[in-house]
Formats: sequence, structure tokens, C-alpha cells
Amino acid sequence: MNLKEALVKNNSVKLGLEASTWEEAVKLSINPLIESGAVEERYYDAILRVTAEFGPYYLLMPGMAMPHARPEDGVKEDAFSLITLKEPVTFSDGKQASVLIALAATSSEIHASVAIPQIIALLELENSIERMVQAKTVEEIYDMIEETKDSPYLQGFNN
Repeated sequence: MNLKEALVKNNSVKLGLEASTWEEAVKLSINPLIESGAVEERYYDAILRVTAEFGPYYLLMPGMAMPHARPEDGVKEDAFSLITLKEPVTFSDGKQASVLIALAATSSEIHASVAIPQIIALLELENSIERMVQAKTVEEIYDMIEETKDSPYLQGFNN
């Protein structure tokens, strides 16, 4: 699963959205994956259910969340979406996010060995969250992903 290819295939980069709650923000991040057929509607419900049980386990760094649930919760194919919000939303633990990169992985192996390194490589770019929030075009996001091609996180990775 290649981050850029998945975003293009699913038409799943949406910039400058508005959400008043974290639940709404997560729904905005999952919607492109539902629309493309990568996940079933129940995937969103699973994220809400698991968040209620364990808290927002998918807040990876200040300003960024990676909502996801288990493969058996409605994942049909490996996919990503990336949304930015005009204003950050506050999660149940008080932390905020204005960038949400939703992940749908068909297996734990894909999640750990393929998806996470690509997300880390993107987040390691200087001012990554700020740059994504300020992006005006989808191409700017794709350009950022291209910048990660030499990342040590992707060594031996075929992206």
C-alpha cells in the first residue's frame, strides 16, 4: 500500500474542512473511504466504539490523528485518507488535531510494516502539520509525500 497511490485512487485528500467535534472530524476523514468502497459504514462506528473504550489512541503527535480500527471492522481494501481542518478539534483527552490521516488496513502486518513507516516519514518533514494545514491544493500534499522518498523510515521500502 503506497500512501500517495492510495490517496489518489480513493480521491481522499480533503483540505480546509470544518468540524465542531472530534467525532465529526473522524467522520469527515472516513467518508472518502466509505465513498470509494475501501471501508464499510460500520468502520466509523468501530472507531467511535474503540475510542470510547480506550480513548483517542490514534493521536500520534500534537496536531495529528490517525483514526483507524481493526481489519475485521469493515475494511475491504488497504487505503488512506488525509483531511485538514480550518480549526483543530479537541479529543476526549484534551489534545487537539487539525490533520487526520485515516487508515484502513486489511491486516495488522500492513498496518505496522507498510502504513506506519509512510506516515512517520511524512510527519518527520519539517513543519509537517503546519504545512499540511496551510496547503491549498492536493498537489501540495502529494509533493510533501514525494519529499519522503529518501526517508530512513522507508529504506528497503518499495514506494
